[in-house]
Amino acid sequence: MEFKTALFYVFSAVLIAAALRVVTARNPVHAALYLVLAFFNASGIWMLLKAEFLAITLVLVYVGAVMVLFLFVVMMLDIDLDRLREGFWTNLPVAAFVGIAVVLELSAIIWARFSGVRQDDAPAMAAGTDNTRVLGKLIYTDYVYPFELAAVLLLVAIVAAIALTLRRRKDTRVNDASKAQLVRSADRVRLVSVPSRSTRGQSPTDAGATP
Repeated sequence: MEFKTALFYVFSAVLIAAALRVVTARNPVHAALYLVLAFFNASGIWMLLKAEFLAITLVLVYVGAVMVLFLFVVMMLDIDLDRLREGFWTNLPVAAFVGIAVVLELSAIIWARFSGVRQDDAPAMAAGTDNTRVLGKLIYTDYVYPFELAAVLLLVAIVAAIALTLRRRKDTRVNDASKAQLVRSADRVRLVSVPSRSTRGQSPTDAGATP
């Protein structure tokens, strides 16, 4: 067995184990850390396939940005762990059936399309070019419309997530600028005429008594 093949099996085994721990971990922070481990092993597999751009992008974007955001959200939210565990074993058969079906479908597609493909069958790249330049050229020429469509979908998802989480709390004071501009001085200040009362000739008890 070649060293490259051994590395592939190691990365794949750790990736599968980390992915399973993402689903089965009781602590959400631990699940997020296992997902980081899965991303690192996936980037290692991309490096073995000589896709350096995808490997670095997976580490920088998902591990460096998305997972940090996930960790902040998980640590800031008051998550009830006992409530999350409710119904886990009840939904496990359905989840296992769906997971096995997805794995079988992916395996069938990969086996049907890449069963006879060898590494030597891949076209050789010209001298002085790299996969990053070729990938960028393909994205912004042949696949520019799917790329823009994906960007629009991500923007809609961000706006929807903000709209769903932006809720008014009863214990928070909010200043409405439009209503503040319409307020007059008569609405804010009210002058009350209080009649004065002379306390000369009265005892301290009578002067302080309430009429």
